[in-house]
Amino acid sequence: MDVRLQQIMRQIPSMDRLLSLPWVAEYEKKIGRETIKSLITDLLARQRERIIKDPDTAFDAETIAEDARRLIEKKSAPSLAPVVNATGVVIHTNLGRSLLAKEAVDALTAAAASYSTLEYSLEEGTRGSRNDHVEWLLKRLTGAEAALAVNNNAAAVILALSALAKDKESIISRGELVEIGGSFRIPEIMSLSGTKMIEVGTTNRTYLKDYEDAITEECAVLLKVHPSNYCITGFHSAVTREELAALAHSRGLILMEDLGSGMLIDMSQAGLTGENDPTVARSLKAGCDIVTFSGDKLLGGPQVGVIAGRKDIIDKLKKHQLLRALRVDKMTLAAFEATLRLYLRGEEQAVPTVEMIFRKKEDLLPAARRLARKLKALLKKTKVQRCLIDVVPVRDAVGGGSFPQSELDGCAVALSLPELGNSGRLAERLRMSSAHVIAGAADDRVLFHMRTLRGKDEERIIEALAEILCIGKEDASDA
Repeated sequence: MDVRLQQIMRQIPSMDRLLSLPWVAEYEKKIGRETIKSLITDLLARQRERIIKDPDTAFDAETIAEDARRLIEKKSAPSLAPVVNATGVVIHTNLGRSLLAKEAVDALTAAAASYSTLEYSLEEGTRGSRNDHVEWLLKRLTGAEAALAVNNNAAAVILALSALAKDKESIISRGELVEIGGSFRIPEIMSLSGTKMIEVGTTNRTYLKDYEDAITEECAVLLKVHPSNYCITGFHSAVTREELAALAHSRGLILMEDLGSGMLIDMSQAGLTGENDPTVARSLKAGCDIVTFSGDKLLGGPQVGVIAGRKDIIDKLKKHQLLRALRVDKMTLAAFEATLRLYLRGEEQAVPTVEMIFRKKEDLLPAARRLARKLKALLKKTKVQRCLIDVVPVRDAVGGGSFPQSELDGCAVALSLPELGNSGRLAERLRMSSAHVIAGAADDRVLFHMRTLRGKDEERIIEALAEILCIGKEDASDA
């Protein structure tokens, strides 16, 4: 190392100097002194690497100290942080998908805080099955002969194909070889399960004869897959469930459908329609032998996957060795059971996902006007010269790959503050505020979609904007 480089390196603050800063003690209580030392060590190492690559890199001790403080502050806070979803996307995958009903949260908390009957029969005083807590509910709600819960829908598909078609053939339309967020690709899932994928038809048109011609003695399953957030319009043809069921059963095969979203009730009254979006019960009634679906999408429960259908098939899946690796934990089961019981009682509107989807635009308007008034009152306390606040119509989305062609009529509060930058800059500052407000944007304005605001989210939006504008909490609460 040459003399100049050594001199530059000496300007980097030492570990002891950084550890002596007054704010360090506060974070020691949260993550410990050794963790702080480790974080600072890494930060200083990265600074040295930058200097070695470019000795002219500008830096100073104060900047490095501030970088250390920000890094330690970030690592001291939980990374799984609550946010305000003002995007209008109900089942927002990146923001945790469905919110749980109060009953589900209470059940989850109770299961986490005490011993339970997870795998214990009070009547017999012997070992029980964790699946029993939800199976009878799923049977009642879907009309299935039996049902099995696993940790997500991908797991449900893998388990079913592994148990029913490993080293055998599964026939699927090319139009259903979809990729669903997070690189969940049907061909790769089928390969992982050990089944041999047989593609039939074309991307846009598949006929019953295509399936008939592809069936061999090695075939075990006809697989139908819901396209989720992908759709084909125009010159398109697909085989109905009833036709596939008749063909499968005439050849001694199993008809399996991956529905993706677990819709238990008819969503048409919310303005959502589509012949390819049946309830689980309708899919089974159409002749599907087993159906797989998610619990944390349209159903509105926790992350879980379900396989429902014929008892003899489900019994075979229950004995498969893979099931232990895919089983559901006690907290998820408790929340899922509580959610299903709401459906059983006809109280599905208590499920936040269902309630938000069924909200009408006219029901959202009063809250939008109220929020607009609060924002205007807050901005009057500032020196901001230019602002624009309006209640505007918007198109909301179900999300989660459900009903990609259907939108929900909604309304939002549009906010423009040119003095704080464009809409992208304002959205970033809202996102990075202590309330973590995730908003929409259009026409260089930030949009607060009312459909997905819950509880005290309006107050959190006010607090976030007050924080950005450096307004005290008391003044903000008066807005």
